[in-house]
Amino acid sequence: MKSLLLLGSTGSIGTQTLDVVRRSGGAFRVLGIGARSSWRELADQAREFLPPFVGVVDEEAAEHLRPELPEGTTLFHGPDAMTDLARELDYETCVHGIVGAAGLRPSVAVLEHGRRLALANKESLVVAGELLMQLARERGGEILPVDSEHSAIHQCLRGERMDRVRRILLTASGGPFRERTAAELDDVTPDEALRHPNWEMGPRITVGSATLMNKALEVIEVHHLFGLERERIEVVIHPQSIVHSMVEFIDGSVIAQLGPPDMRLPIHYALHAPDRGAAEFTGFDFDSFRRLDFERPDVARFPALELGFRCVEEGADSGSVLNAADEEVVAAFLDGKLRFPDMHRITREVLDRRPGNADTVDDLLAADARAREMARERCALLSRT
Repeated sequence: MKSLLLLGSTGSIGTQTLDVVRRSGGAFRVLGIGARSSWRELADQAREFLPPFVGVVDEEAAEHLRPELPEGTTLFHGPDAMTDLARELDYETCVHGIVGAAGLRPSVAVLEHGRRLALANKESLVVAGELLMQLARERGGEILPVDSEHSAIHQCLRGERMDRVRRILLTASGGPFRERTAAELDDVTPDEALRHPNWEMGPRITVGSATLMNKALEVIEVHHLFGLERERIEVVIHPQSIVHSMVEFIDGSVIAQLGPPDMRLPIHYALHAPDRGAAEFTGFDFDSFRRLDFERPDVARFPALELGFRCVEEGADSGSVLNAADEEVVAAFLDGKLRFPDMHRITREVLDRRPGNADTVDDLLAADARAREMARERCALLSRT
């Protein structure tokens, strides 16, 4: 049995990971689970999977959770609970599904431990990709992407040399507003932005799919994970979400990874890699695969995409600032305080004013904090309420 630590166990990635574990026939032992505050869900998971270690960040939630845990369970709690789980437990793979920059320090702890990091927390790479990749090399750890697009690229590149890659074709669904004009985006509501046509995801990622900011962040991830410069990364709109990404080689050959839009497939791949564990997930079927469309992204309507490429070129703390500003503007938009186009305007303004420090994780998190403050100030000025 392979031992797993699951961070963000009550969120979308976490619950789908536990479903993969249920279907695995005893291939995995859940050593630890952790979440920010969802103590009822954590208690249910602890009773089902009986992990010897559980963590929760919120102290009030910890008080509710403690008496609900099975006897003998060790509870980590407080602001550093997720990092402490990652640092102190003896696991083989950490599935990291925490959302936001709060996931960075746990990512660092996993790699310092020399363990495999099955990473769905895209913010870790966006904020500190260069530092994390270096840490993995130095400590013998490994980063396996869980995002469907990066998992697809990883699968397409197995056994291939990177100097034989002409470009990566990163696919995007285009979100719910792919066919709307720029004028029609002015009055988009949060409820509309949260209606993704293909995927079940958390609210921040779903809004990011609607603005294409999510794809901008994924461009930065591709740059760090696979060592590719801007010129070899291209975004392609693919509304069916069947082709998860493609790799074009220098001889003109294109290899694609296809599958239904189900996050359990890349999770399953990350847990079993480099092997391919048997599973009963749906593969090819005529109804889902009968039509595959591709088109260029319209950066005039969705200008957030270009900010990701800008961060690839500028490096330093640009990814940290971009991510922090986006987290703040998305929260304000979901609260009804901003219009849909305001999110890009504020994010770009904050990125223009970034300090430029990126020597350490502390530098990057300080840039994150300053960017959040600037974004909140701008949100307050433009607030609709």
